[in-house]
Amino acid sequence: MNTSCAPTHKQDAANHFYRKAFRGAGVKNTLRFVRFFILAAMGGLAACASLPTDFIRHPSSAFTDTQDTRLGREASKGAVAHPGQSGFLMLPDGLDAFTARALLADSAERSIDAQYYLYHNDLIGKLFTWQLVKAADRGVRVRLLVDDMESRNDLAGTVLDSHPNIEVRLFNPFSRNAGRAFQFLARWGSVTRRMHNKTMVIDNQAAIVGGRNIGNEYFEADPDLAFGDLDVLAVGPVAQELSTIFDRYWNSELAYPVSVLKGEPPTEQEIAVGKKDLENFVAAQIHSEYVQALFHSDLAKKIENKNLNFEWGEVQVVFDQPEKILHDFKDTRYHLAPMLAPYLKDLKKELILFSPYFVPGEPGTALLTQLATRGVRVRILTNSLASNDVGLVHAGYSKYRKSLLRGGVELYELNKDLSREETGAKRRRGGSSKASLHAKSFVFDRDRVFIGSFNLDPRSLEHNTEIGLVMTAPGIGREMGEWFDRNVAHLAFRLELKTDAYGFEQLLWHGVEKGNAVVYTHEPEVGFWRRLVIGFMSLWPIESQL
Repeated sequence: MNTSCAPTHKQDAANHFYRKAFRGAGVKNTLRFVRFFILAAMGGLAACASLPTDFIRHPSSAFTDTQDTRLGREASKGAVAHPGQSGFLMLPDGLDAFTARALLADSAERSIDAQYYLYHNDLIGKLFTWQLVKAADRGVRVRLLVDDMESRNDLAGTVLDSHPNIEVRLFNPFSRNAGRAFQFLARWGSVTRRMHNKTMVIDNQAAIVGGRNIGNEYFEADPDLAFGDLDVLAVGPVAQELSTIFDRYWNSELAYPVSVLKGEPPTEQEIAVGKKDLENFVAAQIHSEYVQALFHSDLAKKIENKNLNFEWGEVQVVFDQPEKILHDFKDTRYHLAPMLAPYLKDLKKELILFSPYFVPGEPGTALLTQLATRGVRVRILTNSLASNDVGLVHAGYSKYRKSLLRGGVELYELNKDLSREETGAKRRRGGSSKASLHAKSFVFDRDRVFIGSFNLDPRSLEHNTEIGLVMTAPGIGREMGEWFDRNVAHLAFRLELKTDAYGFEQLLWHGVEKGNAVVYTHEPEVGFWRRLVIGFMSLWPIESQL
């Protein structure tokens, strides 16, 4: 790996300009020098923040001859009754969502392909890694593709990668030759664009797609934060299509083997210590409250009783191509958003949106209000300032609330102070926790449903890559619509735009707290100073980065 930071032609030019500028002591020349120095310094940083090039990226593809696997035989039963269709099972519960991943990994016979934005080194991360290792020990090929946004431990990655049946790659990696803070400046517009996809495909026959990363807060294992999230387990032809899309990312020029980035393989001792530490950790957790809860989750009971009910229907995989990150925002050939446009155009009665990070911008606001104008009921559930884990996003969203309400759009903001029974999280310990919406789902006329990683904000639209399923599944659509009807009034604050006698508009938040109706005239459940800071941030020209 080339780690040289020798002077470049740009740096030589900067030195020449420095001598020339200060020979003529004028202020104008000095200012020119300062400007040129900044540009040259950024060019130097970019040169130092280089990525390795002297390696061979070996391509690989999904196994297609998997019909005779356990999962293949199970999927074929459904295919006989539902030719050409795929089966869907919703996973709104965090325990069920992890149980599904664990049981599928345990059933794998040929391959596991996993692709995630975040992969934490916590309880869930280690339990998930253990499932991958166990499968690999049985001879299953494991390909793990993780975005490099928070992948700080290359040693752990190379230790896992050292297994003969496991390969780990990092997507759009940071250089290991320079600090990440510097790279956010030197490589702005490159490292700021990330792979946000979240998929897992087993034996090319079953897949899980949705909003969950690999981490405690996504699977009800965090005692302080309860993410309301949503995945779907899918079987049938859609699994093969998801495998093909995974291959495109895996073989992309942006996917780097972790061993190449580390630069040197782990020692035999490091491998042995890493494996032993993981074994000891899992052994210590086997009787823990969380692991025991997994054994008794609703999904585990249904599988034990052979009571899984898939809904079958047509499906379209909508996705950003990996090349999106390499091209200008205006080049939408590689974008997911145009694939969703026909479903919005075809709406007749109703649109329900679940979007934790919701920054519609002027075009999105215009689209949603136009739908409302032509008679489509548009209802949106997003995070309140109190429940949002990214305050800047709320600053970007808040400036559009009045326009949306004026246009007939109904807005609901999640109440962060929800009991465990309401959130489904922390149910094993009682008490309450901060609730935060993380599910990304759209319900079109209660007939079609989108579930995936896509948020309604500029970052998902233009910067990151995303993926999701649009399922023609009236049963799921009705269930989600009825859930919204029953629960939104006590789980969230309904926003109202009221005009007083003097013509001034004021936002009101209507909610329920401890069984009593409440009305707020300011952002609920947050203090004055946070409201002030977020209000100030909303004035900044940062929307394109949210």
